[in-house]
Amino acid sequence: MNPFEQKAGRPGSAFMSWKALYPKAYQKDETDAYTKVRIILMTGTEYEAVWFSHQFHRHCDNNDLRRELAVCRRVEQQQQKQLACLKPADETQLETTITYEQLAVDLTAILAQRDPDPYVVQALNFALLEDFDHLYRYADLLEMEQGVRAERLVGSYTEIMPGRPTIAHHRHPMDSVRRPCDFKTAHPLTKLDTSIITAAEQQTMNYYMNLGAFYPNDLGRKLYQEIGMVEEQHVTQYGSLLDPTCTWLENLLMHEYNECYLYYSCYEDETDPYVKGVWEQNFQAEVSHLHKAAELLKKYERKDWQQVIPEGAFPELLKFSPQKEYVRKVLKKTVELTADCEQYTPVYEMPQSALFFKYQKTVNKGGAQNTPSHRVIADYQAKNGQDYRFEEKPNPVPALRDRKTDNTTLGRECSPEQ
Repeated sequence: MNPFEQKAGRPGSAFMSWKALYPKAYQKDETDAYTKVRIILMTGTEYEAVWFSHQFHRHCDNNDLRRELAVCRRVEQQQQKQLACLKPADETQLETTITYEQLAVDLTAILAQRDPDPYVVQALNFALLEDFDHLYRYADLLEMEQGVRAERLVGSYTEIMPGRPTIAHHRHPMDSVRRPCDFKTAHPLTKLDTSIITAAEQQTMNYYMNLGAFYPNDLGRKLYQEIGMVEEQHVTQYGSLLDPTCTWLENLLMHEYNECYLYYSCYEDETDPYVKGVWEQNFQAEVSHLHKAAELLKKYERKDWQQVIPEGAFPELLKFSPQKEYVRKVLKKTVELTADCEQYTPVYEMPQSALFFKYQKTVNKGGAQNTPSHRVIADYQAKNGQDYRFEEKPNPVPALRDRKTDNTTLGRECSPEQ
């Protein structure tokens, strides 16, 4: 599939009536977990497209070009609103959160296994273990407060157990900045993967940032606050991998190509007939946006689209499937890594003067008992005798197998624990 070779309509032809814009929501207890995952992925992809377009608009002094952006952006806004309303009204905030974290875990694992850039793979593996632990903490809060077992929500596709403990995720902002890729020489998958994961993690960050305060009690509000700050670190990490030398119009072309790629992937992977139709409809709209972006690139920068995306045909499509063994492998090998400027270092090799330890003392002041992510597990254990997990075999890290005591030292203290 080469979207540049597809017949394209005008971007404005995709405007919808209010009736057409409001979709039929899925049935939360019947819909496949990966359908829900794809919906969140594409909601975040559209959010990124909209806000990139707004930033372009605010940094452009040509009103003819800004009007072209406004037309495409209005359609992107429609798509984002449509996708967001596929979520049913009876799905709770925490239930949706479980799907957000399942997306973060399985998407990151899939991208890490296919990306040819070792540095990008390192970044993906590093954040993977943190989102994996977030899933575990939210799952315990969900079972404790609503009696809902998250294993059902994830379709048993994703295990739920401790990863790198969330208390160990809190690092100095300077340690979240990575080396950027060079998109002139990068593999097509690397350009796609860095864009996909940045938008997906950004969507998670925004969800927690905007909805965390709506949770009905202090424990949940504090957990969303803490994990939301970790997502800020992830978005900084992934965003810094993107090539900062690309022009605004080159970036516009890559955004539209990325959307075409993801919608086509979702269409090919989807099992729900109604949602499959949504993917097809939006793919066609994005093809028109892609062709418009190529036209604008030619008009204003005198560049052909092939100078930005040499091979227009899609590389291997994104397909969701269980990633349990890969997550276990990464957890076993890298759980004690922390970020050290642009690199990753075992925490027990870091000097006591490192920014990591200084920042840890600031945010975790008063000890683990004051850290929300620990309090959720400790409260669950006090109430039920042991934590809630969904694991097919014991945790690959011996220090994380104790179900009666939450580990708050792994990955944040100077002596190795495994």
